[in-house]
Amino acid sequence: MLAVHPLSTPVVAAQQISGRRHMLGQVDISKRQAEIADLVQKAGFASVEELAERFEVTTQTIRRDVNGLCELGVLRRTHGGVEPPAPASNIHYSTRQILNHPEKQLIAEQVAARIENNQSLAFSIGTTPEIVMQALTGHEKLAIFTNNLNVAFTASSNPSFQVTIAGGRLRHGDRDILGSAAQTFFSNYKVDVGIFGVAGVDEDGTLLDFHEDEVAARQSILANCRKSFLVLDHSKFGRGAHVRGGQLKDVDAIFTDRPVPGEFLASLEGEATEFIVAGEGSGL
Repeated sequence: MLAVHPLSTPVVAAQQISGRRHMLGQVDISKRQAEIADLVQKAGFASVEELAERFEVTTQTIRRDVNGLCELGVLRRTHGGVEPPAPASNIHYSTRQILNHPEKQLIAEQVAARIENNQSLAFSIGTTPEIVMQALTGHEKLAIFTNNLNVAFTASSNPSFQVTIAGGRLRHGDRDILGSAAQTFFSNYKVDVGIFGVAGVDEDGTLLDFHEDEVAARQSILANCRKSFLVLDHSKFGRGAHVRGGQLKDVDAIFTDRPVPGEFLASLEGEATEFIVAGEGSGL
């Protein structure tokens, strides 16, 4: 049988259409497909028969679900079932919107509780910053500076927000702006809080991403904010990526959904960095 824990129902971040279907970017997927994607990413493999038994539907129904997910590049077919796509680079943005979504929502709620009305915020790329922005839409008169179009569109739903975006070439899959224009953009402003994520964290505390431009934009936010908030779910600790860019100790606060693994704490010993575990308060 499939060795996974019961799943919370993930809600794709873009726009909920009804209680049964969601938008993944511009693609309509069912709640069951979102759960299948999350389950397979966590387990590493699932057979059609196991999925049919878990969701109490026919194998034909599961095949239709997984075929749709494979066409989107969220999963790939393999002998007897499905597995995550080969990690040649970062996982596609649409897939990352699904993965660990309930945990990211908890993180976002913790961040939102630390943000005051009338503050200025710089947002980086990534799904967790996007979900943080969603949690902030009930605030008033925030000034938002971002190279993340998903963040910008969400922020624009609140008419009291002032939203400023970076100019430059759009990266289609992630809907963000990278390159020297983004770096210069963030250096033009001094904001109250910088909010950013990373692709992974090495055991020595090194922050990792997949592209030099991603690191450069994040470092520009870090250099030009009064407080820096790193937002990342537990899957980022120990996740491999090949471009180095700063350390855990460089940020003022780390927001995550589980306690920081012990092997990573050595890099924070003696540092003023605070870490906030969703639902558990703070430490360090």
